Amino acid sequence: MEFLYPNFLFIIPFFLVLVFLKKFFFKRNLSIQVSNFNSLKKNFGYRGKIKVFLIQLLFISAIVSLIIGLARPRISSVDKNITVEVIDIVLVLDTSSSMLAEDFKPNRLEAVKEAAKEFIQNRNGDRIGLLVFGKDTFIQCPLTIDYSVLNNLLSEVTVMEPKYDGTAIGVAIANGVNRLRNSDSKSKVIILLSDGSNNVGSIDPISAAKIAKEYGIKVYTIGAGTNQSITQIPGRGFVRNEIDEKTLKGIAEETNAKYFRATDKQSLSGIYSEIDKLEKSEINVSYFSSYQEIYIWFLMIGFALIMLSEILRAYFFRRIL
Repeated sequence: MEFLYPNFLFIIPFFLVLVFLKKFFFKRNLSIQVSNFNSLKKNFGYRGKIKVFLIQLLFISAIVSLIIGLARPRISSVDKNITVEVIDIVLVLDTSSSMLAEDFKPNRLEAVKEAAKEFIQNRNGDRIGLLVFGKDTFIQCPLTIDYSVLNNLLSEVTVMEPKYDGTAIGVAIANGVNRLRNSDSKSKVIILLSDGSNNVGSIDPISAAKIAKEYGIKVYTIGAGTNQSITQIPGRGFVRNEIDEKTLKGIAEETNAKYFRATDKQSLSGIYSEIDKLEKSEINVSYFSSYQEIYIWFLMIGFALIMLSEILRAYFFRRIL
C-alpha cells in the first residue's frame, strides 16, 4: 500500500500528542454534592472509566482514520507484463503557396491539418514530430508524446512567406531523417505530404530517400490534389496541378513504404488510417502500475466511528457535565 499525499500522515502524531496533553495536563476539576457516596462509587466508578475510555478511543480512531483517508491510500500492482505498440513518426508537410488551392475545402492546407489532427488523436504513446517545408524546412514541433501541444502547433501552421516559397522535397526528407536517425525506436517513419514537384533545394529527393533507407526509416508519401488539370489559388488565379507522382512513388519504393494519392478530404483521412494499420511496432514492457483506490473506506470508517461515538454519548453514556 502507498499514499498519494503522504504528508497528511504527519498530522497523526501531532494529534496524538495533543490528546495526551489534554488528558494528563488539562484535566477539569468538577465538584458535585451527593447524599450517598457509596452509591455514587458503585455506579460511576470502574464502569464509568470504561465508558469514558471507550468514547475517547472511538473519537481518536475516527480522526486517525479520516487523516489516513486524506492521505489517499491505494494498493499498487506492478507484476503485469503488457505489450504496447510505439513508433517514432515525423510529419513533413508542404506549406508552399500552392497549398492554398481550393480544390479541397476550405483549402488544401486546412484539410491536411484537420486530417493530421485526426491521425494524431488515434496514436497512443507514439512520439510524433512536425516539420514544414517550402524552399527551406522548419521544425514546427520536435518529437513528443504531448499531443495537445503538437495539435496546437499544427493549428498555427500557415503557408510559407514569399521569400521561402518553393518545394524542396529532398531537403525536407533529409531534415526528417536527421530528426529520426538517433532514435532507438524499432519503427521510424516519415509521412511526407506534398502537392507539387521538387523545384528547389540542394538534395535530390531519391538521394534523400536512399539516406533514409540506410537509417531504417520508411518514407510514406502523399500527393494531395484533385485530378483536375487546373485549380484555383486565391491571389494567383488558376494554376496547373503539378504533382510529381513519379518522384513521390520512387521515394516510397526506395524505403519499402507506399505512395498514396489524396483527391479529397475523405481520402486523405483514409490514407492516414491505412498508414496507422501498416505501421505497428510491438515492444514488451515488463513494468506496469495499476492502482486500486481504498481511501474511501478509511473515510467511511472515520465518519461511522464519529456517528457511533455521538450515539453512545446521547443515549447510553450520558455525562453529568
